[in-house]
Amino acid sequence: MRPVRVILNSKSPLINTPAWLALQDHFELVKKTHMLDLFEQDEQRFSRYSIQFKDMLLDYSKNRVTDETLGLLFDLARQQQVEEWRDRMFSGEKINTTEGRAVLHTALRNRSNKPVYVDGENVMPGINAELEKMRIFSEKVRSGSWKGYTGKAISDVVNIGIGGSDLGPNMVSRALSPYAKDHFNVHFVSTVDGMQIQQMLRDLNPESTLFVVASKTFTTQETMTNALTAKQWFLEHVGEHGKSSEDAIRRHFVAVSTNEAAVSGFGIDPENMFRFWDWVGGRYSLWSAVGLASILYIGMDNFIKMLEGAHEMDEHFQSAPLEKNIPVILAMLGIWYGNFFGAESSAILPYDHNLRMLPAYLEQADMESNGKSVDREGRQATYSTGKIIWGAEGINGQHAFYQLLHQGTRLIPADFIASVQFPVCIRDHCNILASNFLAQTEALMRGRTMEETREQLREAGIDPDEAETRLPHMVFEGNQPSNSIVLKKLTPRALGRLIAMYEHKIFVQGIVWNLNSYDQWGVELGKNLTKNILEEFETKRDLYPHDSSTHGLINWFRQNREDLR
Repeated sequence: MRPVRVILNSKSPLINTPAWLALQDHFELVKKTHMLDLFEQDEQRFSRYSIQFKDMLLDYSKNRVTDETLGLLFDLARQQQVEEWRDRMFSGEKINTTEGRAVLHTALRNRSNKPVYVDGENVMPGINAELEKMRIFSEKVRSGSWKGYTGKAISDVVNIGIGGSDLGPNMVSRALSPYAKDHFNVHFVSTVDGMQIQQMLRDLNPESTLFVVASKTFTTQETMTNALTAKQWFLEHVGEHGKSSEDAIRRHFVAVSTNEAAVSGFGIDPENMFRFWDWVGGRYSLWSAVGLASILYIGMDNFIKMLEGAHEMDEHFQSAPLEKNIPVILAMLGIWYGNFFGAESSAILPYDHNLRMLPAYLEQADMESNGKSVDREGRQATYSTGKIIWGAEGINGQHAFYQLLHQGTRLIPADFIASVQFPVCIRDHCNILASNFLAQTEALMRGRTMEETREQLREAGIDPDEAETRLPHMVFEGNQPSNSIVLKKLTPRALGRLIAMYEHKIFVQGIVWNLNSYDQWGVELGKNLTKNILEEFETKRDLYPHDSSTHGLINWFRQNREDLR
């Protein structure tokens, strides 16, 4: 008998609220307005629609908005009590209601050290103690005073984690690689596909490799499978030297976790376990001990500077009026396009090679946070929520998917991110990169009319009949929105500000949509079904009911897999 599916009868009332209805009426009036006309009507549009914060510039003038649009968007933010929810988050209130947890990744970078309370306890002393513990450990490793089991200094760090325990420290390490210690390498293992860890281990020396196993529960299937594979590989080499395996493990494996018993059972010295708390969500955990691999790579001082930059953005988010608040502006522009223009996705396009992993990081941060169809009261959302976040290094994207941005049928707002100064600027590289960054946002906004295209073809000496054939294919409508986020230089502080900016943008959108942005129940079903199917593979028996497709695929794997025994 097929199980009864529960259909939620109650609907979220958001789309019938005054602020939403006012925006809907306004949208009908301005939806065909072209940005080029807005720029021609207002020579000061850039200065009015841009904000400089520290060494960061946000230019949001290339958006399909007017003063009235923005005013109505801020009205919606106020109606949804964005400011009140912001204050509740920073104060340590348990705004993650489905799990009964506070949301305090901001406390991890609270450089003011003002008390932050959870259940009546100030969490700052514990945070500071863990930071000091990481400083002491990282300085031992980086200075060479921490020795491996044969007396060699550590040259390679392997972070074993998945999700936030991989994407965050991986992104930070790539972004801040110019600040890394010379001849010191960091590697990241996340997928349970054995090829990744096997290829990595092949090039490492076990005598000088340190493994950081990052798992809150120390039971995450993918992470612990990779950790056990690394341990087996390591012990095989230890045996060749006749060393004590117990002592060797303690010199080469450390943990980031909350489960001391499991860490100890693995063979890791509890003294080398770095802790974080249940009010630190996985996708917001790079500010915690989950950042240990990054700290070992770039040094504690640079990690602290990143925390300081994030804290600066936290203070801006808390104190700036909505009309001048960078995360709020970005969030409400996203609401405008997603909920009124029907945009289904948003692109993140960094023109800085060191930010190449930022799109992947923000995919998780955004889509795992706001990929929800039920509001905080358990009612069905009757409006679009979290958009699809995607992107790539911008200069490569131009030769891959920008055609769709320029002439496709979809509206895809984009964030263009660039640095003005680079650690290395070879000959013309920097000017070419900056020119492409600027040209793409201008082209997306301006487009090219039929008349302009015809004139260009005429000047190129193209036969008039041939020109008329080409014309429809060469016209660009333009009017494609973008934000330009420009950093003076990608420093640890600048990176901290940038990441915190996006975190708060995601938070604001979740509040407007009336979502709990800090749970992720949607990932649990796949985990449970994985356990069932894994048991069927290991026992070679059919133990659980499946649909015909899944059952057929299981049999196909069984029939075609080589015997792994």
